[in-house]
Amino acid sequence: MEEVPVKEGAKEGERIAKRIARAGVCSRRDAEKLIAERRVSVDGHVIDTPATIVTAASRIVVDGKPLPAMEPTRLFRYHKPDGLVTTHKDPEGRPTIFQSLPPGLPRLISVGRLDLTSEGLLLLTNDGALARKLELPATGWVRRYRVRVHGRVDESALAKLASGITVDGVRYGPIEAVLERAQGGANAWIAVSLREGKNREIRKVMEHMGLPVTRLIRVSYGPFQLGHLERGQVEEVQAKVLREQMGEKPKGDRTGHARAKPKPKRGVSPKREAQNREESQRKENADRRRTPSRR
Repeated sequence: MEEVPVKEGAKEGERIAKRIARAGVCSRRDAEKLIAERRVSVDGHVIDTPATIVTAASRIVVDGKPLPAMEPTRLFRYHKPDGLVTTHKDPEGRPTIFQSLPPGLPRLISVGRLDLTSEGLLLLTNDGALARKLELPATGWVRRYRVRVHGRVDESALAKLASGITVDGVRYGPIEAVLERAQGGANAWIAVSLREGKNREIRKVMEHMGLPVTRLIRVSYGPFQLGHLERGQVEEVQAKVLREQMGEKPKGDRTGHARAKPKPKRGVSPKREAQNREESQRKENADRRRTPSRR
């Protein structure tokens, strides 16, 4: 295949990395890696920049296979059990969450990760751009966890986490941590909430405080709850709910339905119809002025 750069700057379209992510092949970040490795071609030409603009007419090939058609964006709630890796392929051969998913689902990617021994709510989507958006701290969504630790908890030390903490040179943002209950002097459950979620953040912070984590369960991610999902169960979020949570407002009136234009009466011209409405409005206003207001 001839390696000729593709012309960029088309008036219509979107960046190639976004299109690949939107097709559910991988995240936008991983798509950029594929492009850098020269594994993507557009209209027969290998590309090496994720800034390449493509349109609906572009022929995109990834690793020798045509890019799948874009599907409607879908989001799923998944109750991840412990003992599974959040990846499609694990170099160590450990079982992955995607190997354990029920059949019949589209190709999915995860919104963030839960490590091997963590469990609870994990969001899955077929839209790489959505996954990246929901992962960003700018979204402002709170991630909530129930954490079991070993040791005696100092509640005043937990309260100080609200100002953030530095561990091994890494600065972590505000963490809300509240003691739920202590189990004798050996173990305790702590409710933890944060907005950023760096790699293994909760485990590292608790370890720094002398409280090794023995169990970690994510119970919510933004507005989406683990609820009563059984371990390993997957449930799709309704499209309407997803649109509302992403701030997409339906077009039309306040009911969410498109407002239809009134049809003119038969035998009456549009101009005459408008005159009739104006005359009716004038009479209504005159009646209001004659009628005394009640207080």
